[in-house]
Amino acid sequence: MTMESQLTYETTRPKGSNIALFSLVIAIFVGFFALGMNHVEGESFGWVSLLPTALVLVFALATHRTVEALVAGTIAGALLIAPTQVVEKTIEISMTVMMDETIAWIILATGLMGGLIAMLEKGGSILSFSNTIVSKVKSRKQSMLMTFVLGLVIFIDDYLNAIAISSSMKKVTDTYKISREKLAYLVDSTAAPICILVPISTWAIFFSSLLEANGAAEEGSGLGAYMSAIPYMAYGWVTLLIVLLVALEKLPDFGAMKQAEKRAIEGQVKPDDSPEEELSIDSVPITSPMMGLVNFLSPMVVLVAASWLYGLDLLAGVVISLLFTLCLYSLQNLVPMNTLFNSIWEGLKVMILPLATVVGGFMLKTVNDSLGLTEFVLETVGPYLSADYFPALIFVITGGLVFASSSSWGTFAVAMPIILPLADQLGVPLHLTIAAMLSASAAGSHSCFFSDSTVLSAQGSGCSAIQHARTQFPYALIGIVATVVFFILVA
Repeated sequence: MTMESQLTYETTRPKGSNIALFSLVIAIFVGFFALGMNHVEGESFGWVSLLPTALVLVFALATHRTVEALVAGTIAGALLIAPTQVVEKTIEISMTVMMDETIAWIILATGLMGGLIAMLEKGGSILSFSNTIVSKVKSRKQSMLMTFVLGLVIFIDDYLNAIAISSSMKKVTDTYKISREKLAYLVDSTAAPICILVPISTWAIFFSSLLEANGAAEEGSGLGAYMSAIPYMAYGWVTLLIVLLVALEKLPDFGAMKQAEKRAIEGQVKPDDSPEEELSIDSVPITSPMMGLVNFLSPMVVLVAASWLYGLDLLAGVVISLLFTLCLYSLQNLVPMNTLFNSIWEGLKVMILPLATVVGGFMLKTVNDSLGLTEFVLETVGPYLSADYFPALIFVITGGLVFASSSSWGTFAVAMPIILPLADQLGVPLHLTIAAMLSASAAGSHSCFFSDSTVLSAQGSGCSAIQHARTQFPYALIGIVATVVFFILVA
C-alpha cells in the first residue's frame, strides 16, 4: 500500500470500524484476564501457554505491524501470569529484557553495525564496491550468484552477513531488476546455514558451550562434538542448495516471491509499503575505483579479523572497525569529521525499528518461558517419541518453538536439558540429536517473521520483515520437508 493510498484508506474507512476493532481487542484481553484469574498458582499453564504466540501471529498477519503484535502478545502473557498486576508485570518483563546481557550486546553490535555501514556509504565506499561488482556482473543470474558467494565468504556471524551484504549489494541487484524481497532471501538463507556449517562461527562457539554446560561433552570437547554433527545438519546443506538453485534460476519463484519479482521486472524493485528509513545519502566523494574498493574492503577485513581476535565477538570487531574507518577516511580527507560522526548516528537511527522488533521478540520469549511453553511442548510429546523418529520430531518441534519465540539460541538453552536426556534414554546418537537441534535453530529463525536474522536482512535489503518472511517461507518449507525426510531415513 502506497502512502497516498494509505491516506485515502484512512480518510474513507468507516468510523464504526475503529469501534469494532477496539471492541474486539478489549474482548481478547478480557478473555486472557479470565484465563489468568482461573489459573491455579503453581500448576502448569498447559495449552494456554500457546495463546500469546497465537495472538502475535494473528495480529501481525492481519495488520502487518510486527512490533505492536509482539507487545500485544507480551501484555496477553502478563494477563495470564499476573492478571491483577498486569502493568507491573509488563514493566518487569520489559526491564528484564532491557537489562539482559544478550539484548545489550545485540543493541550495541547491531546499532554500531548500522553506523559503520552508514559511514561506508558517506565515504562513497559502498558505491565504489557496488560499481566494481556491477562492472563485473553481466546478468541477473550473476548478480544473484555474487550475493550467494559473498554470503559464503562472510561466515563468522549471521548479523554481519545480513547487514553488510544486503547493504552493499542493493545497487547491483537493483540494476538487474531483482526485488528487494529476493535480495533479502538470498542474504538471510545463506547467513544462518553457513554459520551452522562452519565450526569457526559465533553459532558454533555458543552451541558447543551449551553442549559442555549440559554434560553432553566434556570440558574443552564441545566443539569436537559439534563438528561431528556438521555432516548431518541437513537444513543447512539443503537450504544452501536451494539458494544456489534460485540464484542459478533453476528453481522457479513461488507465491509472494513470484509477485515481487514480477513487480521488480516491471521497474519497481522496492515494495510499496517498505520501511521509510533506509541507509541513504545525497552525494558521495569521488575516488579512484581501486581506492574506493580498498576503502570498503579494508574496514570489512578489520571487522572480521578483530572479531576473530576477540573470540568471535562481533561487538569488539565493530568498535575497532569503526575507529579504523574514522582514521582511514580522515587521513584521506574524504568527508568532514562531523559528517562521519553524524553518519554513525544516522545508522543507529535506521536500526531502531529492527532492534525494537528483536526486543519485542525477547519480551515474548520471556513470557513464554514464564508460561513454561518449551517444557509443556516437549513433555507432551515426550511419551510418543521413539528412536527411529526422534531426530525428525525434535527438528519439527524445536523448530516450531524457535518460530514461536524468535530466539534461535535462547530456546535451546531451555530445551537442551530436556532433549539430551531423552535422546540418551532412547539411544539416539549424539551427533544426530545435535544436528536436529541446529537444523531446527536455522529453520525456525528463517520461518519466523520477527526473528533477529529476518528483521536485519529485511532492513538491510529495504523491505519489511513481513514481506521478507512471506516471500522466503515457501523456500524454507521445502528445506524443512527435505530435512524431515533426511532425519527419518538416517535414523
